[in-house]
Formats: sequence, C-alpha cells, structure tokens
Amino acid sequence: MRKSRTATLRIVSAILFLLALLVAVPLLISATGRSDLYYTLTSVALLSIISAGVWITFYIGRINIGQGAYALMGGYVSAILVMNYGVSFWLTLPLAGLFCAAASVLIGLPILRLRGVYFAMVTLVLTEVARLLALALPITNGASGIVSIPLPTGISLFGLTLVPGFATVANPRLAFYIVAVLLMALCFLGLYRLAHSRIGQLCQSLQQNEELASSIGVNIAYLRVIAYALSSFLGGVGGAMFASISQSIYPSSFTVADSVNFMLNCFLGGLGYVLGPMLGTFVLYFGWDLLFQTGEFQLLIFSTLLIVLMLVLPNGLLSLALPRKRSL
Repeated sequence: MRKSRTATLRIVSAILFLLALLVAVPLLISATGRSDLYYTLTSVALLSIISAGVWITFYIGRINIGQGAYALMGGYVSAILVMNYGVSFWLTLPLAGLFCAAASVLIGLPILRLRGVYFAMVTLVLTEVARLLALALPITNGASGIVSIPLPTGISLFGLTLVPGFATVANPRLAFYIVAVLLMALCFLGLYRLAHSRIGQLCQSLQQNEELASSIGVNIAYLRVIAYALSSFLGGVGGAMFASISQSIYPSSFTVADSVNFMLNCFLGGLGYVLGPMLGTFVLYFGWDLLFQTGEFQLLIFSTLLIVLMLVLPNGLLSLALPRKRSL
C-alpha cells in the first residue's frame, strides 16, 4: 500500500513539474517580456539530456569524458542530412542518435575493457578526435562549418497538421523550448524505467563488482556496450537539436570543456539519482552566469564553489532532500 502511494505521488509530482515547464514558464516569460530566456532554458534542457547519457555510463562504473564527441557527431549528422539530402529534421533526430550509437559500439568494444582513469583518458581524447575529423572531412565543410540550416518543417498525417513548421509560427523559440522539454521528459522517464528494469539492476551490479557479476552468469561485455550505446544515442539527439536551434554547427560547437561539464553536471546533481543530471545542469549553467559580474575572478570562485560542494555533498545536491537511492 505504501509503495503504491509513493508511486502515485511520484507520478503526480512529475505531471505537475511538466505542466509547470510547459504552461507556467511560458506565461511568466510572456509576462516579463524576456523571450531570450527561451533559448537559455532550451539549452539547459538539451544539456541535461546529453548529461543523462553520461549518467548511464557512470551507472556501469565508467567515467565518461567523451560525450561531447557524440553531441558533435549528432549535430553534423543532422545538419548534413537536412542540408545535403533534404531529409526532414524530425527524421534526422533518431537517425543522428542511431548513428552515434552505432559508432559508439565500434569504439566501445575495445575501450570498454578499460576501467577508472584509463577509460576516462581514452574518452577524453574522443572529443578532440571528433573535432579534428570535423575540420578535416570535406563533407563537414571544415572550419567554416555548416550554416543556414533551415528551421524544422511541419509534420502532417492524412492532410492533418500535427506539428506546424517552425518558420511559420509566431515564436520559433517557444516551439524549440516545448520540443526540448518534451524530449527531456521522455529522456528521464526512460532513464527512470531503465533504473527500475532488470537490465538496470544488472548494470548496477557492474558498478559494484564486475568479477562477481560475471561469476553468476551476467554478460558484462554485452551490458557495457548496450549502456555505452544508449549514452551515445542521447548525446547524438541532443547535438542534433542544438544544431537545429542555432541553425549552424562548427567543429568547435562541442569541445573537451563541454565533455567535462557534462560529467560535472552528473556529479553536482548526484550520481545516485536519476534526476541528478537535470538539477546539476541547471545549477552549473545558471551558477556560471550569475558569477559573470565577478569578472576575472569568475573561474576561481566557480571552481572553489564546485570543490566545496563536492566535499560537503559527495552524493550531490539531491542528497539534501532525498534518501540515497538510484531509483529516484
């Protein structure tokens, strides 16, 4: 009975939170006239999706500092398909994710055998490799990048318009914001279900003790590849959305610093919580902006605060309000 009430409370809380993002936030922005906040909040939503991918690799006990490579890859895949082949943006979203997932399987098969700092260092190199490839390949247009990417077209079914073309709506920023929030909701719902599934429990066993998990018949190589592919899929989808919002993609769109930030988002929010990447992204993004007034001391103050938070709250900010359970 108690579990049923807890589950109901979580569902109601999630619905209220989603309604607040989709209804209350646009109303507040409209009332204040700060339409620029749509882009900011859309960025936070997409960065939290990409960071959620990093959380999955932490779930199997791997430190992933290469998520920026897949975000960059996803952005280029979407931009090339839209610009060169006339593919609908909505179709390029899953295609970009699947391309990154397939690439991660090829990359992950050899490197997922590594652990700890060794795996972290290899993934750190991936982002720089992706940037250099984007500079060298003719199809990516080198340092000039791909620009003037058209806004997403509409979606129609049997003559009925399901989604209007973003170029035809009064406020494309609002449209992007709604799509980003819905994608974020689907992402974290999927993450929550993964954590509660049998595969999620097996993945958690890898984080605890791989040798013990293998000794009882768990296919650890298969689970590692699956988790890494899911992580890269989210990175590709987030990168594709970013390319569409900015209507451009460059080799420098996602750098090593971004990959480090994706990892920090998970640490800051809490590795033991599904919603950790979301909260961590929000705090890290706005925390950096709030310290802008400190000028040359911005980075020093920001770094010091992060170190203090991780020392005082090693389980993340969510540990202040929630018990330490990965299912939350």
